Amino acid sequence: MRAVSHVLAFGALALVLFITLVPAHAQTLRVADVTPLQVPADLATLRAQPAIGPTVVGVAPGQQPLTPALLANYVARQNELRAVDVLGLQVPDELTSDVLMGYIARGSINDNSAVSAIASFTSPTRRPEPALNTSMLAAYVETSYQPLEQRLQHADAERDCLAQAIYHEARGESEAGQLAVANVIVNRARSGKFPATLCGVIYQNADKGFHRCQFTFACDGRTDAPGERRAWARSADLAQSVYAEFALGEQVGAVPGSALYYHTTNVSPSWSNTYNAVAEIGSHIFYAPN
Repeated sequence: MRAVSHVLAFGALALVLFITLVPAHAQTLRVADVTPLQVPADLATLRAQPAIGPTVVGVAPGQQPLTPALLANYVARQNELRAVDVLGLQVPDELTSDVLMGYIARGSINDNSAVSAIASFTSPTRRPEPALNTSMLAAYVETSYQPLEQRLQHADAERDCLAQAIYHEARGESEAGQLAVANVIVNRARSGKFPATLCGVIYQNADKGFHRCQFTFACDGRTDAPGERRAWARSADLAQSVYAEFALGEQVGAVPGSALYYHTTNVSPSWSNTYNAVAEIGSHIFYAPN
């Protein structure tokens, strides 16, 4: 009996150790299969089109030149993509009992009540427009977009026109006197009463005949080629800095922003009596309209 009891005790101990030391096996959970929503055929076709249009073979990604046509096509594609009804749902135009009951059934009593449903139709929350949207981009393409090369050419032309005006109108003046003349040209371009570009201001009416323009050198029949190398270099340097201020919308600061006219001190034009003199720098007097 003693031997049998020892055997039984040893067996019980072994059973306890086996249960304690052997790791438990977690029950395998089967995750329900999820079927992805099928992409509509028209949306898949639209996505497959190249960025520059469905009938043109595109170049490698990242090598496409940014052109008005490319931007306009981007805007058109974005509008088409947003117009695709992926879920096949129609947004209701008015609140009906079916729409209201469906609205309530989809949510909880606290978060999706009939009151909030009615409020969503009577006073819908207006989402803020993003900083850049397709409407703004389309307007930019139509009115303001220029390729980089064209912008650089325009900037070079503007600086050259301004340098010509500084050289021919004030090359004998001090730096302050030259800056004041350039300031008047910038003021005119920003005033809305003259052309909006520096070249347009400087050569306004130059095509209308001898001495019909705003600045004498632009229509006096003489060559505009500078003959004094040092004076031209000085004018070109000043024109570069003034154009940068003009392009960035900064104030030149030599004369008030209202100053649109000037003449030399050795003449007295009739119009000088109708404007307010605002500054006299070197051999020029500067005026602002009343």
